[in-house]
Formats: sequence, structure tokens, C-alpha cells
Amino acid sequence: MAHLTGTRVSMFNESFLNDNEHDSNAVLMELDKGLRSAKQGIQCEAIVRFPRLFEKYPFPILINSSFIKLAEFFVSGSNLLRFWVLRVCQQSENHLDKILNIDNFVRRIFMVMHSNDPVARALLLRTLGAVSRVIPEKPQVHHAIRRALDSHDTVEVEAAIYASSCFAAQSSSFAISMCAKISDMIESLQVPVPMKLLLIPVLRHMHHDANTAALVSKLCLELLPKYPAQSFVVAIINTLTQLSSRTLVGVPGQLNVLLEFMEDLRTPVRIQVLRSFNELAGKQSVNAWPKPAIGALISKFKLCRNGAEQFLFLSILLKLSECPLTCQQLLLEHREALLRLCVQCISKLDDYTTATQAMAVLSALVAFGAQKQLTQVDDILQVVNLHMEGVLLCTARRAECTRDLRRVLTYGIRITQANAEFGAEFIELVSNTLGDNVVYPPANAQLICEALVGLCEHFQLRKYAFSTAEGMDDDTAMETDQPAPLKVNPLLAQLPLILYKLKKVTESETDDQQLRTVEILSALICQTTMGCYLPQQVVQCFELCIERVNCWTLYRIARTASRYGHHYVSAHIYTKVSQIVISDHMHYFLVALAQISQAECILNYGLEYAYMRDNYAPREAPEPLLPLMKRLESASNLYQQALASMRACSSPQHPCSFQLEYLKIRAQFLQTLHLAVTVKNAQVIVPPPAIAGSLAQNSRDYLQKFGHVTNQLRKLVKSLKACEETYARLYKSSFDADNVTLEFLEVAEFQCALFAHIIESICYATPPEPPVFLTTGTHPETRYFAASCQRMEQMQKNLPQELPNAKTISNRHLDVIIALIEIITKTPLCLPRYFFQILQSTQIKLSVSPQPRSATEPVLVQSGSNLVIKVEGVLQHFSKQQKHFRRVDSVQLSLTSQLMSPRPVNELVKLPNNDTVTLNQIVKPQRDFLSGSFLLPISSGGQFQVTLETFVIDEHGITWCTGPKSSMVVRVMDDPSKPAAVQVASTSQAVSQTRRF
Repeated sequence: MAHLTGTRVSMFNESFLNDNEHDSNAVLMELDKGLRSAKQGIQCEAIVRFPRLFEKYPFPILINSSFIKLAEFFVSGSNLLRFWVLRVCQQSENHLDKILNIDNFVRRIFMVMHSNDPVARALLLRTLGAVSRVIPEKPQVHHAIRRALDSHDTVEVEAAIYASSCFAAQSSSFAISMCAKISDMIESLQVPVPMKLLLIPVLRHMHHDANTAALVSKLCLELLPKYPAQSFVVAIINTLTQLSSRTLVGVPGQLNVLLEFMEDLRTPVRIQVLRSFNELAGKQSVNAWPKPAIGALISKFKLCRNGAEQFLFLSILLKLSECPLTCQQLLLEHREALLRLCVQCISKLDDYTTATQAMAVLSALVAFGAQKQLTQVDDILQVVNLHMEGVLLCTARRAECTRDLRRVLTYGIRITQANAEFGAEFIELVSNTLGDNVVYPPANAQLICEALVGLCEHFQLRKYAFSTAEGMDDDTAMETDQPAPLKVNPLLAQLPLILYKLKKVTESETDDQQLRTVEILSALICQTTMGCYLPQQVVQCFELCIERVNCWTLYRIARTASRYGHHYVSAHIYTKVSQIVISDHMHYFLVALAQISQAECILNYGLEYAYMRDNYAPREAPEPLLPLMKRLESASNLYQQALASMRACSSPQHPCSFQLEYLKIRAQFLQTLHLAVTVKNAQVIVPPPAIAGSLAQNSRDYLQKFGHVTNQLRKLVKSLKACEETYARLYKSSFDADNVTLEFLEVAEFQCALFAHIIESICYATPPEPPVFLTTGTHPETRYFAASCQRMEQMQKNLPQELPNAKTISNRHLDVIIALIEIITKTPLCLPRYFFQILQSTQIKLSVSPQPRSATEPVLVQSGSNLVIKVEGVLQHFSKQQKHFRRVDSVQLSLTSQLMSPRPVNELVKLPNNDTVTLNQIVKPQRDFLSGSFLLPISSGGQFQVTLETFVIDEHGITWCTGPKSSMVVRVMDDPSKPAAVQVASTSQAVSQTRRF
């Protein structure tokens, strides 16, 4: 019972933190109940919950009423309550502009300024500073801050300094007016030294006006000799640097100041100088560096007295090498000095952090020079080759050097992307490091495996690259009958080492970190052998993993195999894991994945999965046993079963909409290919009828003389275009999909369009223009998919070259179609990542008013009046990555009103059959909140179906059909005092047309 006595029990319901049952008003009432409590602890607990409430329900009415209520507690409560209100304001900065009556809020809390308690006044000043973004130009607040700076209480003065810093960042008028006041306080002898150290950082915000910035810079430079103490010099240099980086005009002068203080004997001063150099080397201010400054900076390297200073110095050079202009200057003018400097740092192997940073500088220079084809980087590349192995081995064996090892591997991959010869040697070096019998720290082993994955990705992209993408112009090259030389990934030669490492890790006692290594190595094997038949030893290695690792790791391995087209391995694992899970949803999901993989096995190899499992070929793929029609039929059946299993695993919380839609398209596409094979087989047994020639003459369609096959091919074109349109709709609805998935959908859409165009060129006399390929793929799986489309384009050249008036449809044409289908089916399908993982989620929750009393009742509207529809919405977006793939810039609201009930028949007045009104409005979300309103014109009596649809517009102006829909029924009551005919006649002409705004 002892552990129960210390448990804190909440006095009010907190289910709103993780439950969706309560609306915002109910939650606000519960918090209001806590605020009215007689116990101060419960009041504080209620106050600290407001930021979470604002995140979940960011509606302006709720936020406004909450802040007004908090203002009342700020005035009448204790200093403890004021402190927690201050914390709410600081944590709810994104929602401050939703306070509808900000003047009322400020007026209420400003009453505390007349209190005799300096702590209360200090809390008020800090609260005003926290809300400075929405009240930047309040004169009475500016005056209160200026007056508080003259207070005799230290707490109040510190709070005034904090508020001054906040308002100076927001208000140019405040910054200009306070410049003289703050400079006087800094130079005054009555202000204590700690207070001056707090005042100096306020000056960094005085950049709104050029004259003010110049005055502040002059003041800071005059303060440097007056206050030579270490803390003052560090604060002034930091302030000057931030001011210069924002104005850019003072960058050259600030660089001269920093170069002078590099000779200071105090270590903290030199470190602050190096950090200031690093800040000025950023993208915004690096272009303002004068040419002599770089040479002067390099000459100061000898003043760095320890490894930390040398690391910061090299970080500055690394930032300078990221800018093309300064990087070229480093290579052309300071190459020898840089080389000596970096070799000196690399030779000190007792400091691996500095050594790896020096290697990063050289690698950045080599990568830039190789990309620009500069000859000045040859000696630098020799130095990198000479020292890379030593630095890599030294950092890989030490657990404390994980960050250093990451730096070496990252820049090794960067050089590989610019120099393929270095990449082949680097792959061998890293692979041999992985294959050693040395036991590396788990984190370092993972980094080495991840580096191999990055290297493999680069060479896979080169392997499946289009010829034009590598700088080879096909028009100028000589055409020969010899096939193009095969491009080989160097990692294929290292596959035995990778398999050896995977077996060794799997057979050992596996913990969480080693399981992660198993997953990375499995992904490396799948990526390296993408598009190849897996040898039996690789399959046996995966079977060893099935026996040793847990189900979650097995699922991740199978998911990787599905993404890289190894469907036999994925089917084997999915079937195994589906028999172990206890959840029905997961069981049906895994069953669906197993059925998809089995269907792809049939398409790729022409063998049933059960037969392959019992008779797996050791080295090369066996000859297909099933004919093409049987393969397509069996695969279509399995996809229909997978579709049923996927429907069984979906739920309202996890609807699996993308997966279901994708399976539908894939099944539809396979049925279309089956139809194409049927056309080929039917050509032999269904010859053209005797009257085909006369039918062709009557219809003026020359190709109709070939009879049944012409119409079937044209039907096939329609089916392929339907698949293309479905892929396009799926693309438009996948706002949260990753870039790999979107590329996959683009290539799939192009494949359907290309196949349809090839058939159109056979069955139409004048086919349209061929589709344009918009993407070649920037990831290995999409590049491989795009390469199969290029093979289809090459296969099109085998069609007979005929004049438009002399076209024929022969066996040769249909053989080309069958060959195209073979290319499509034998290219392993790489399932897109979005099929398995949702890396970001964007949801829009709408609140539409008016709402009917119940779901079955309509909204009643008087005849002859307009219906005002108000829409409020909340954007909720989450991401597992540091950066979103795409963000919501604006939202398009589309309101459609359609007549449901038929109008009464009137013999005198002819009434329209339908009445449809469409209204569009684009709204910009403000802090994840959006609102819009429509004035919907309503005609005479009847029932209308009103539908609100939401479209998302991203930062690039692309519209995505991913928003929610809301609908209601509106009933217009007839006015009994007016005849229906006259009333309708006056508006029928206006409302019979569809209006768009």
C-alpha cells in the first residue's frame, strides 16, 4: 500500500489529453471547475493544462475566452498563479494572435503594474514580453518598461531587461527609442556589472534601422577598451556578431575585430571569436566576406592552442567550403596552406575529433573540385586516400568516437558521389572493415552498415541510370548492334563478406542494437541484389534469421524485401509471421502482404510460391512453368484475395485507404494485361468477317477491315487510360506520402500511358503524341522501375514502320505487345514505402454551422433567403522526420448545393430539372486554424444536398485532393402567401446554371 499513498490523484477529468470524446467546451468547463477550486495547487494544475488544450482545440473563441479568464487570475491571484500564467503565455506563443480582444487582455493584466509588490510587477513585465509579438506598438507598455529600468529592485530591472529584449526584436520604434537609454545604463557607473552583462545582449536587436545599427556598433566598439574583462568582451563580441549577421553591412568590419581578438591570450575569448567566425560563415553572410579575410583567417591557425579551438577553426573552413564562391577561392588561392593545415591536424591521431573534421574539410574540397572537374584537387585526393583508412579504423574501434566515425563515412560517401573510382575503393575499404573479426561497438557497427547502404544506393542509381542522365548523348554516339556494356554495382563483389557478417551477428546473442544491425544488413543485401535472382545461400541466410530473430525484426526485413522486389523472401516471412500474431487486424494485414508477394512471385518467375519453396533453384531463376495467361490469371486472383484481406484488417482508426486503392489499381492493371493476351490468342481463331472491308469503307476507318482485333485493341487502350487516371487520382490524394512513393506513382502512371500509346500506334491510323516522361527516379527502386519503361520504349522500335494509309495489324504487332507484357511482369514490383509507413500525417478537422439537431433531420431555411454557412477547421500535422515532405500553405473550400427533390410540375412555367450551385474559397491557415464563410443562394422550396469538400494547397501551389468532406441536407420551406409558379419563375433562369466563384 505504500506506493499508493504517494500517488497524486487529479481532482478533475484529464481525459482530454488522450481522448477524443469530449469537445472543447466540455474540457474548458472542467478546467474552469479546477480554477474555481479553493486549493491553490488545483488552480495551478488547471492553469498548466491550458497549453495542451490550445494545441488540441486551437479555436479563436476558446483561446480568447481562456486568456481573458487567465488575465482575471493574473490580477487577483498570487504570484505563484501569475508565474504559471506567464508560463502559459510563453508556451502558447503560436496561438497568441488568435486572442480576439488583445486590448482587453492587456488592459486587465496591466493593472498589476500599479501594485506595490516588485515581484508582481516583474512577472507582469515578463508576461508582456512573452506576448510582445501581438502587442509590439503599445505606448503604455513601452513607457512601463522604460520606467521599470529605473527601478531600485533588481528583480524588476531584470524583468524589464527581458521585456526590452522581446520588444526590441518586434518593434523598430521601441528599439530606436531605447537605444540611448540602454547605452546610458551600460556606461553608467551606478548600474552593477551583472546588470550590464544582461543589457549588452539587448543591443543585438537594434538592426531595424541602418543608422541605429551603426550607432550600436560604434557603442559596442567603444565599450571594448573600456571594459576589458573577459565576460564583457565575450558578450560584446557575441552582440556585434549577431548584429553584423543581420545587417550584412558590418561584416567586413566585424571580421577585422575578430581577427584582432584571435591573438587574445584568454581561451574563452578565443573560443567566442571562433564561434563568431562560424556564425558569419553561414549562408546569409558568407557572401559579404572580403577576399583578404580568408587568407588572414588561415594564417591565424597557429594561434589555436588546443584541440577544441582547432576543431572550431576547421568548422569555419568547412562552412566556407560549402559555399561555391569561397570554396573555389580556397582551392585556387589557399590550397597549399589548407593542405598543410589539415595534414597537421590529421597526423595528431590522439585527437580523433579534430582529425575527422580535417578530413571532412578535405573531402568537401575534393567533392566540389571533382564536380567542377578542377585539376587542383588531385593532390588533395591523394592525401584523403592516404589517411582515410587509418582514420576510419581508429574511430571505428572506439565507442566514444561515434560522431567522428559518422563524419568520416558521410564525407566518404560525398566524394563517392563525385568520383566513382574513389567510391569503388572506399566500398572495399568499408566492407573489409565490416568483415574483420574485430568486435566493434554496436553503434559504430550500425554506422558502417548504414554507410554501405548509402554507397549501394549511389551505385544502384548509376547502374539503372538512363544514358542521357550520365552525360552521354545518344544522338552523337555511333549506333552499333552490340549491346551496351552492363553496369555493375561494386558491392556485388562484397556480398560474401556481407552474408558472413549477417550470419555472425544473427548467431550471436542479439540485443536491440544488434537486431538493428541485422535489419540494416538485410536491407543492404536486398538493395544490392535488386533486380537479380537471389542465390540459394542468400535465401538460406534469411532462413537463419527467421529462426533466430523476433517477429518485429522479421516483419521489417520482409518489408524491406517487398520494397526492393524480392517477393519470395517476403512471402516466406509474411506467411511465417502471420501464423504467430495474436491481433486479427495484424493477421489479415500480413496475410494480404503474403498474398501480394505470392502473386508477384508468379508474375516474376512463372512458378507457384509453394513450388518455389520446395524446389528453389540454387543459382539462376528456373524457366517459367506457367504460360503468360495462367500467370496473369493466378496473380489477379491472389490480388483479389489480398484486397479482401486488406478490407478485413482496416478499421475506422486505421482505414488503410491508400493500400486498398493501390490494390484495386494493381488488380485492374493485371486484368487489363490479361485482356491483351486474350486479344493475341483470339486473333488466330477469330478472323475478320467477310463484310469487314465494306464496314471499313462505310465508317471511313481503314483499320476496321482487320475485324475483331481492332475493336479489342481500342478497348484495351481505354482500360489502360482508366488505370492511368486512377494512378493520377491516387497521386493527388497522397499528400502525406514520401517522395519515393510519389515517384513510384508517377512512373506507374507513365507506364500505363506509354503502353496505351504503343497500342494506339497499332490500332489507330494517326495516334496522338507520346507521353512525356517527367521523372527518371532519384531513388534506386523508382530508377529501376523507370528503366523498365525505357526498355518498353526500346521495344516499340520493333514495330513495323508503315505509312498511316497502309497500316496493318499482324502477328508481329501483337508479338510486340506480348513482349511488352513480359517486360512488365518480369520486372519485380517494388512496393512503395507509403504502403507500409506513414512518416507524416496531416489531418483537417472541420466544424460546419449550422448543424441539424440530429443526423436524420435537415436544416430548415425560409424561402427567398440565403443560407450562411460558416466553416472552421483545425490543421493537425505530425512527422517522424525532422522535416516535413510538404506543408499546407492554404486550403481550398468547395461548397456544392444540389437539388434532391423534384420540383412540382407546372404547365405554365417550364422549370429546370436541376439546380446546382458551386462556391469556392481559398483560405490561409493562421497558426493551424482556418475559417471561411459562404452565402449560399437558395431558390424555391425543396430539399438540397449541400456538400463541403476540402482541398489542400502546398507551398509550391500544387492542389491535393486529400481533405475531408462534410454534407448536410437543407430543406427550403415554401412561402404559402406567394404562388409557387411566380416565385420559381423569377429565379429559375438564374439558378439553372452552375455558378463558380
